[in-house]
Amino acid sequence: MNTTHDWSGGVDAEHLAHIRRRPVEFAPDGPWHLVLEVLAYAADEACGAGEGRCVVGLHADGSLSVRDDGRGTDTRVDEHGRSVKKPVMATKDLRFFDFPRAEVLPDGHPRRGMSVVAALSEWLVHTNRRLNGAWTQRYERGVPVTDLKSVESDGTTGTLVHFRPDRSLGPVTASAVADGLPRLAAAWPHLEVRVDDRRGG
Repeated sequence: MNTTHDWSGGVDAEHLAHIRRRPVEFAPDGPWHLVLEVLAYAADEACGAGEGRCVVGLHADGSLSVRDDGRGTDTRVDEHGRSVKKPVMATKDLRFFDFPRAEVLPDGHPRRGMSVVAALSEWLVHTNRRLNGAWTQRYERGVPVTDLKSVESDGTTGTLVHFRPDRSLGPVTASAVADGLPRLAAAWPHLEVRVDDRRGG
């Protein structure tokens, strides 16, 4: 049963193109809104577990990262013995995308799902750690450009989403972060969020 994403297809090219054509609608606050889209999944995990931690990284090259300590993205073995990850990046979230009133993010705009982040990023690398293994995959404009690759387990679980938003969205500003953090605590009390600003200067 498909609950959040349709496992029958790994990439919905039309869906991704639709997002790319309308960046103002799907990233109304620029890159900070994309961070919130990723954090919302970490908040889901934290709510289910009773608590969770997350680090938002601001990098010198204009990229952003969100690392959480949840269970990791659902990854299964298919009938051919291959690892298959839930297609969270390249297909729509069935709960939210077509239902903008279903959930509102802390910035007051609708939650649409992780595909918005992938589609509106020049590149995105998703590293996923679960109890039964760890994997990584790279996307460009929402489309996977590598296979799902196994990586060495480090004994932890969780996800790391590292992405560089499209330059047309502009940078994440200090004021967006400062204004946004108090709202995160109010909206997601089970999730502890720390910001690691590595941009210098």
